[in-house]
Amino acid sequence: MLVIGAALAGVGLLLGYRAARWRKDPSACPYGQRLWVELPRPFLGRTRLRRILAPQPGQRVLEIGPGTGYYALHAARWVAPNGTLDILDVQQEMLDHTMRRAGGLGLTNIAPRRADARTLPYPDDTFDVAYLVATLGEIADQERALKEIRRVLKPDGRLVIGEGFPDPHMVRFETLRARADSAGLAPENRIGGAPDYFASFRAP
Repeated sequence: MLVIGAALAGVGLLLGYRAARWRKDPSACPYGQRLWVELPRPFLGRTRLRRILAPQPGQRVLEIGPGTGYYALHAARWVAPNGTLDILDVQQEMLDHTMRRAGGLGLTNIAPRRADARTLPYPDDTFDVAYLVATLGEIADQERALKEIRRVLKPDGRLVIGEGFPDPHMVRFETLRARADSAGLAPENRIGGAPDYFASFRAP
């Protein structure tokens, strides 16, 4: 029993160390560890996202950090038939994975782009809505990324951000609200509380 207890304590210390290191040095979840982004998210589920996102057919929507398509493969249907979902990621492997899955489902309205959220490769006033789920904390300069998102949103466009435990990069709502305000985004709505929530902001 002592050996098992010591082993569990060692695992706990290791996880704590890794979590602290990830929070200090934000980075995207590597493609080789994609299992973590494919796990069900009961409090950050697709139904809650759709409710706060309120997507409309024909809109142009941006998802930053789609992973392997957990939300994207559904969001693309929400804006069909004439809408487009743009997905942006720093890892080509994630984009390729999502597009393979989209092809298997017959989805043709997803447009992938490899780029950094701190320098979005889109013109001003491009998107009706943008969203990030468990992604903002992976970006080293969050205020710069939020300002870029604000730039590419259409006037009165909306941004939805989802954050939750046990993501080691989780951004607390109070921190998010302050950074969004600095980026010129006005708070609009919130679903959920600590530690799991979706929050929406509007580009005035």
